[in-house]
Amino acid sequence: MKIPFSPPYIDQNVLSEVEDSLKSGWITTGPKVKKLEALVSHYTKAPEVLCVNSATSGLMLALSWFGVKKGDEVIIPAYTYAATALAVMHVGATPVMVDIENDFNISIPAIRNAITAKTKAIIPVDIAGWPCNYEAINQLIQQKRELFIPETENQKKLGRILCLSDAAHSIGAQYKNNSTGILTDITVFSFHAVKNVTTAEGGAICLNLPDPFNNEIEYNFLRCNSLNGQTKDAFTKSKAGSWRYDIIYQGFKINMPDVLAAIGVAQMPTYFKTVLDARKQIHRDYNAYFSEKEWAISPPFQNDLAKSSCHLYALRIREITEDQRDAIIELIADYGVAVNVHFQPLPLLSLFKENGYKIEDYPNAYSNYACEISLPIYPQLTKEQLQYIMKTVTKAVETIL
Repeated sequence: MKIPFSPPYIDQNVLSEVEDSLKSGWITTGPKVKKLEALVSHYTKAPEVLCVNSATSGLMLALSWFGVKKGDEVIIPAYTYAATALAVMHVGATPVMVDIENDFNISIPAIRNAITAKTKAIIPVDIAGWPCNYEAINQLIQQKRELFIPETENQKKLGRILCLSDAAHSIGAQYKNNSTGILTDITVFSFHAVKNVTTAEGGAICLNLPDPFNNEIEYNFLRCNSLNGQTKDAFTKSKAGSWRYDIIYQGFKINMPDVLAAIGVAQMPTYFKTVLDARKQIHRDYNAYFSEKEWAISPPFQNDLAKSSCHLYALRIREITEDQRDAIIELIADYGVAVNVHFQPLPLLSLFKENGYKIEDYPNAYSNYACEISLPIYPQLTKEQLQYIMKTVTKAVETIL
């Protein structure tokens, strides 16, 4: 039996929506993008949503909007995908990496110890779809207001560190009965091909800025900045007599095209109606099975505060080495099951090593990584395939142990 790790969910609705975009004669940024923005806003309750070409771009645009620059610091977890750090580096700032807790998410005490007068933003990451402890993070930011030194108009208006959530994994997750998208000042989702909702490539910036910000005004500014600082998008310019435009900002070119947005437009309602529940049921099935294995540590799923989006099933194996984990993965692959590891902590990667980050400074990040195996979790899995995955993982683990 061959079981892929994370194929996209493509049904007839997706095919029809994409075909509609192609036949419309308009495939770059236009009405499909606006519709997707409206859908994300509807399901998350975010006041304003801007779709862009990737979550990485979304993080960069948000940091740039806040005036984060060379000499500034942005606190991030050491346990995340490289894009979290690269977005900070691309605007010239320094990523300050901190360790994680045993739920894979950023450590609040570690954030507290890392805040300095140079800290302009914190980027918590909802690993595997499990929301961070946003109440504690937001309280900490308020407690540290006196350290914040504003240098731009937006920094002065906010008057504190920006909380920018990297929610690449967590659309559909909840924290204290609120959806990800409205838990921080700004939230960025990913719609990459392997995500719960996809546009092949893409992302969304959710604005939830407090007074005195006007989220609609900030949306218009960010939208213009995502289109090279151009006052009219191509769709508007294409209308008869509407050719003249201006360039008013030194913007980026990171807009989402309609032909990709069409995939998300079709997927979004289905995701919240059936697909998210299907992912949760697979998570429950895994939990029930692995709870009987002494060597298994299941990932967080639901408690009184939070509910996961079940983007990944990050299984951990007790008391094994990284080499043993790798050997287990090889055995699982021999049986035709594709699994993964999420993530290699950033200090293990060459770019970050060369910039002076050392894995020894992040013991929790390394210990969780060294024993983690991400299992397939998507609605197309049959009961037979799910049983095969669980038995295959068990056979591989117990062979190595």
